[in-house]
Amino acid sequence: MKKIILYIATSLDQCIAEPDGSLDWLTEFPNPEKTDYGYKNLLASVDTVIMGGKTYRELLNMDVIWPYPNQHTYVVSHHEWSAKENISFITENIVETISELRNRKGKDIWLVGGGELISMLLAANLIDEMRIAYIPVILARGVPLFPEQPKESKWELAGTQAYNSNVLMVEYRRRED
Repeated sequence: MKKIILYIATSLDQCIAEPDGSLDWLTEFPNPEKTDYGYKNLLASVDTVIMGGKTYRELLNMDVIWPYPNQHTYVVSHHEWSAKENISFITENIVETISELRNRKGKDIWLVGGGELISMLLAANLIDEMRIAYIPVILARGVPLFPEQPKESKWELAGTQAYNSNVLMVEYRRRED
């Protein structure tokens, strides 16, 4: 069975985006050493990417080359979109569809975000690992990492790494109690 890995950056007050969904706070954060915070290793370990519709729209607005050409991307959305090469859209039976993806053979799955999708998959016990990069910024308002979490879950620390940029990467694995 594949693992679903949440790999995400958050502010110290656990906001993953500005109130309008923008990621400017993150792209403007100084990274003079061009540290990738484990991104290349994560990308090499996954063949599937899952993200919410708002995250997808924000990526499209960033005017960048599609960052996941070697992975199949699934976008969870309330809206119908035109299918594109290597991009599929999940508009119903979300938990069931993602459970099926998890049971397929292959590499692991990267859960990119956003908050609503993260909460939905946490409630369904579908997230196996979390790799959270704490960016030393307090946004004071924005999209929360875990909005309206309906269920308690327990995690164990799998590792930490502090970077010269003052970013702290924290890795957790879901505890099986």
